[in-house]
Amino acid sequence: MLGEKKISVVIPAYNEEKGLPKVLERIPDFIDEVVVVDDGSSDGTCEVARAFAEKNPKIKVIRLERNCGKGCAMREGVKNATGDIVVFMDADGQHRPEEIIKLVGPIVRGEADMVIGARKVKEAGKRPLHRRLSNIITTRLIRLKLRTYVSDTQSGFRAYRREFLPEIESDRYEVETEMLLKAAKMGARIREEAVSMIYDPNREGRFGFRDVVRFMETYLKF
Repeated sequence: MLGEKKISVVIPAYNEEKGLPKVLERIPDFIDEVVVVDDGSSDGTCEVARAFAEKNPKIKVIRLERNCGKGCAMREGVKNATGDIVVFMDADGQHRPEEIIKLVGPIVRGEADMVIGARKVKEAGKRPLHRRLSNIITTRLIRLKLRTYVSDTQSGFRAYRREFLPEIESDRYEVETEMLLKAAKMGARIREEAVSMIYDPNREGRFGFRDVVRFMETYLKF
């Protein structure tokens, strides 16, 4: 609990048996609930999560029988999250659990309804040029639609007041765009807080041309 608000953390995970422990072992004490959704992993992600759950009753583990995408896993996580504030973060360790307080603090204080962790890459190298360019283009398109300034529209490290948590329709990486656009339409007060990010070049293969197409479809739809 933080300021009498129950805090849930939803972590979609796909083949993250190595990265997930770095996240779960550093979850702050004020977090009331952690929902790990194993998105049909083919490695030991589910077993790792369940081992942590056996030691910590705050952790719930949901296993999806097949890989259905990040958005799909987040949707299942929301169904099982009971917090007044819901935080989303990745399972690979690129986000620091210690920085969750930066996201939930403004919501608890009544200053925001949605807080995005604006990524500042400081370790393990920088994102390649094509990823930086794609992020710049998508961010500028979304700013144009929102008519407001958001520096990092694609960050998956974010928190929502329950009343402004949109229904998730997207199944894959376009989910961040969908949720941001929907929250803005709901009248959410959107704020950004600078967070650090540990870039992992091994994850580059997970984002491809189809995701760009899905982004444009989502952008036009919502």
